[in-house]
Amino acid sequence: MRILHILDHSLPLHSGYTFRTAAILREQRALGWETVHLTSPKQGHTAAAVEDLDGLRFYRCPVPEPAPAGVHEVRLMRALEATLEALARELRPDILHAHSPVLDAIPAVRVGRRLGIPVVYEVRAFWEDAAVDHGTTTEGSFRYRLTKTMETWALRRVSHVFTICEGLRADIVARGIAAERVTVIPNAVDIAGFQLSGDADAALRHRLGLDGCTVVGFVGSFYAYEGLDLLLEAFPGMLARQPDLRLLLVGGGPQEAKLRAQAQRLGVAAKVVFTGRVPHGEVSHYYDQIDLLAYPRHSMRLTELVTPLKPLEAMAQGRLFVASDVGGHRELIRDGETGRLFAAGSAAALAAAVEDMLAHRERWPVMRAAGRAFVERVRNWTNSVANYAPVYRRLTEAKGA
Repeated sequence: MRILHILDHSLPLHSGYTFRTAAILREQRALGWETVHLTSPKQGHTAAAVEDLDGLRFYRCPVPEPAPAGVHEVRLMRALEATLEALARELRPDILHAHSPVLDAIPAVRVGRRLGIPVVYEVRAFWEDAAVDHGTTTEGSFRYRLTKTMETWALRRVSHVFTICEGLRADIVARGIAAERVTVIPNAVDIAGFQLSGDADAALRHRLGLDGCTVVGFVGSFYAYEGLDLLLEAFPGMLARQPDLRLLLVGGGPQEAKLRAQAQRLGVAAKVVFTGRVPHGEVSHYYDQIDLLAYPRHSMRLTELVTPLKPLEAMAQGRLFVASDVGGHRELIRDGETGRLFAAGSAAALAAAVEDMLAHRERWPVMRAAGRAFVERVRNWTNSVANYAPVYRRLTEAKGA
């Protein structure tokens, strides 16, 4: 069976999207399926039209000239559609598997119709909700409604829909898609790729100014929905009660300048360490500096519906964390067993959860073991990717008939 995956972007770019993609592709290949991979123009300009990375071959799409909003998205879809059709005619895949956003799904639907190839669409998040967080639209605006209409149009025209969690599945079904046409492929981790956390590197700790300190931290991209502003808001009170506390923020992103300014405004800049982005191969050393991770996501459609990877990766490494009780977290985390949940949007609740966790370290070994056991038994890629099999089989058999 040959599956042609249509992707927004891929390796060598680093994101939760690319890591999920790579894990899925490797597991599908382990099942004996042949996978082919095409990235959209949003990958950007690349050195070659075909690139081999980490044992995976990616076909690249030409990047059209920039244009005003609306026209630009049409150009992206047209470029992807032309490249996809040429590749599909050459390789004759059994299935076209489009991944979010809908800018990938619409070209796949059009090509699939012309060539008689079944199309599935995997929704990792709704484009309209991501656009709200990135500030390119507002909920309820004309652009938001138009984007939602495009998503629903695609959902109704594909042979099957995959999605990453129950929150998104419920929203898709609410749009009139039959429940039996929607399958969840849960976020998971590659157990072999995550070892239990190690001891903090003393030289790095000294360089970061964390000697003798208790460290609360976050590792990832600084998007507004991550709620790092709430973590900073809670920090002065925690610092007053525990002077040896430090905040370590590893990464960067659209909110970095605002977060640095907020730390200055709150008078805690000397106690907050911004590392900037660090090489992927060094990230684990920064994780090892952190006593307690914080995932303070704000409550919004995106975070209520979508499950993140970070808590699962933390569990796989035996790391402890507090997390806001948004829907995406509640679907992954058992409060008090594999992590600690607090009321989203409340700096006081966040501070209380952090301080309670730090005051009761005797609970940590049991929580670490529970989190690791959860990902080993339930949230691993072998279990998740197995859910594709019955759908793929049914579609290829129907096509053959």
